[in-house]
Amino acid sequence: MDEFVRNKLNEWRLSDWIQKFEDEGIDEESLYCLEEKDIDKLMPTMGPRARFKKNLLLLKKELNMSNQETADFPAQEEEAASSAQVWPSTSDTSNTGKRKSEVLDKNKWQSPTKRQRETKSESYTEKIILDDVKHIMKCVYKRLPNQDNKLNRFLKTKISDLETDKREMVGVFGKTGAGKSSLINAIIGENNLLPSGSISACTTVVIKVEANMQSQKYEGEIEFIKKEEWKDELWSLFNFLRDNAEQENDEDDDSDHDTVEKLTAVYGEEWRGKSPENLMENKYFREIPEFLTSKSKILTCESAEELSAKFIKYTRSDSGEGGGKEVKRWYWPLVKCVTVRVPNNDLLQHITLVDLPGNGDRNKSRDEMWKGVVGSCSTVWVVTEINRATAEREAWEILESACSIMGNAGECQYIHFICTKSDITGDFHDRSAADVRALIFKRNMQAKEQVKNQFRKLHKVKKHFNDDCFEVFTVSSKEFKKKKCLEPEDTEIPKLQKFLQSLNDCHSQTLNYVSGAYGILSLIQGSRRVAGRNADMRNELEKTICDELDKVRKPIEEAYEAFEKCLSEGVEKSLSSCEKVLKSTLYPPRTSGRGFHGRLKSLVKNGGIHKPKKGKQTNLNGRLASGLTDSVDEDFKKTFPNERNCGPFNGVIDTFSLGTESLIQKYKDAELQLVFLKTEEEKIKTNLNNIIRERKKAIYNSLTATVEEAMQDCYRKAEAFRGPDTLRNMRDTIMGHVHHSKNTMFQQAKDIMLKKLRDLEVEILMTLGDTMFKSIELSLSTGGDSIPDFAVELDEVKKHYNNLKGNQDEETPLCIDLTADELPGPSASPHP
Repeated sequence: MDEFVRNKLNEWRLSDWIQKFEDEGIDEESLYCLEEKDIDKLMPTMGPRARFKKNLLLLKKELNMSNQETADFPAQEEEAASSAQVWPSTSDTSNTGKRKSEVLDKNKWQSPTKRQRETKSESYTEKIILDDVKHIMKCVYKRLPNQDNKLNRFLKTKISDLETDKREMVGVFGKTGAGKSSLINAIIGENNLLPSGSISACTTVVIKVEANMQSQKYEGEIEFIKKEEWKDELWSLFNFLRDNAEQENDEDDDSDHDTVEKLTAVYGEEWRGKSPENLMENKYFREIPEFLTSKSKILTCESAEELSAKFIKYTRSDSGEGGGKEVKRWYWPLVKCVTVRVPNNDLLQHITLVDLPGNGDRNKSRDEMWKGVVGSCSTVWVVTEINRATAEREAWEILESACSIMGNAGECQYIHFICTKSDITGDFHDRSAADVRALIFKRNMQAKEQVKNQFRKLHKVKKHFNDDCFEVFTVSSKEFKKKKCLEPEDTEIPKLQKFLQSLNDCHSQTLNYVSGAYGILSLIQGSRRVAGRNADMRNELEKTICDELDKVRKPIEEAYEAFEKCLSEGVEKSLSSCEKVLKSTLYPPRTSGRGFHGRLKSLVKNGGIHKPKKGKQTNLNGRLASGLTDSVDEDFKKTFPNERNCGPFNGVIDTFSLGTESLIQKYKDAELQLVFLKTEEEKIKTNLNNIIRERKKAIYNSLTATVEEAMQDCYRKAEAFRGPDTLRNMRDTIMGHVHHSKNTMFQQAKDIMLKKLRDLEVEILMTLGDTMFKSIELSLSTGGDSIPDFAVELDEVKKHYNNLKGNQDEETPLCIDLTADELPGPSASPHP
């Protein structure tokens, strides 16, 4: 036996088998040659044999990857050098030299193929670690005694709480025809998953795309709105049609058309002449019985094409062309969300791509879901065609209308403006490939600069996002697949894939789980040692907690005082500006009174918000509350930054520390208990940052929500008007209500926000204090003599923990500038 095999057996926790392997003459070469029958004969005991097979399989995979990379690299290097000769110069000579040296520097840059293999290898390793530790903790849970005491209950609760999974959401905005579906298909490597073409996209249904972690099938889950909601909506739709028939509507208002389109989608022409009660009969929903029982409909298929054909009727509307003729009913008006799950997709392991409507929906539950999803997106992609990148109003209106939901009321860290169809169409037979690529490159760089200049003009968006949050991509899904004029890297699809992979790599599910398991097993083993109960250490820890809580309290109090001052100014600003807001909303310029009737009727019917199918929405509640939100925007952004590496309240949660590292040196006999406290401290800080990220959304939204609630009574009264004076009565009702309630409405909004801030402070301090005091009490005061010995399990989990921590320390942070200079190979486009 050689040292390699001996080390591997020790590493795999199989040291008892070293002598057997030595007797059989197993060295490094023969280790890789072992077959199933050899292993069965060599290791007849099932448990160790299973562990050996799992680790040997992983070792072989790593060897195969390493060998393939060695073979690939010279060819890739030669290809890179060759490509460098034809790529057009975009900077001075020194830049070109730098690019070539980066390509040839193996230590700095890796080929895309190699990087992808390494990523898959790391993902595979993490999955094995996570599965192994989950199996260990499942066995530990079963072996814990059934005694009903504090320690047992605490341990079982802690093991159960380890099961958490937070997916990163990437929201994708863009109008029909902009290339959203093709972009998503290209990025995830599924050409026929999301349909595109002659069937026009629905503007209301949220479509989520994620990995199927449970099976090897393609799945679609259709979540419907509630039956009662559709019944109420039918009444509103019919009333709206009736009211509009009695009035001359604004020629730009498309509410009537939308209503007809929605009814026709579900019922064909059968809705005409029917009452809402008639249209709720079960016969209209025979194909979707799940809608009647408030259940989700599950579609299971063998291929992406099959699934796409099945779920299209739940997400699209008939354009009257092509495939639309084959579908008799389109159920998108009844659908709240469609979740598409793709098997065997590492890129979606911890990520959900969400195809989003532009500005929410008139249906309340769909609109609430839209706001919740947008507010949960860590990244937002705004997709538009490159030849209309700066002129396309809808793309920029999406950014402006959703910026507060994404920013102070959300958790978005990155806005990516994606210009699609960046290849050049036309006849270029007389030009070389290098010339064509140069033309494309020049046009793309100009588009990027124009888009960035346009972004700098969006003052409303800039309140929530800095320039470094914004990046422009010029992509071509067609060229990425066909490779006619451009290399894959030139299409910038790999650049977006790299970004998604970085989100996956930064996902801390595995480390959090393993860290928690390591702490729990340390507590179990530590509780078996009487020497660990140390009164001096306990007193020192409790004093540290009190001191640290005081440090946390101070910046929170300072933030509270700053917000109180800002909000007082906001109340005054709101009082002085509300009359102007009402006039601009209720008497818009260049709009006739009779023609404005339909829009105002829509606004009061929808609680102060008018959502046209195209163009900007009108939110009277938001406009009235804008004096308050504007007053806190800057301070709110600093206090609750979306950047994960900054932390709320100037990072005060992350600075909380019991100083366990130094205490371990001082109290050697209680090392295991202190390890547990260290992992508990890290876990509670992570949980608190997640809690704060959610609470801050409600805190910020409370300003508009309070105003919205205070306005509902006048909207109900305004909606009830009928007859020739309806428009005047609606306007007078709204104006009168604001005039009489403004002195209390804005002050109430201020008070509610401050109360929510105070409640958050109490929750932070109580969570930190109660959790850590309870952990100290249980780890240092409770004996665990009746608990089995888990020393072997602790040792294995500790190794996994140290392995993961080591990898994390070596990782590059996610907050990187994904410029083209960072992509390997001369075909990458330099950053403008």
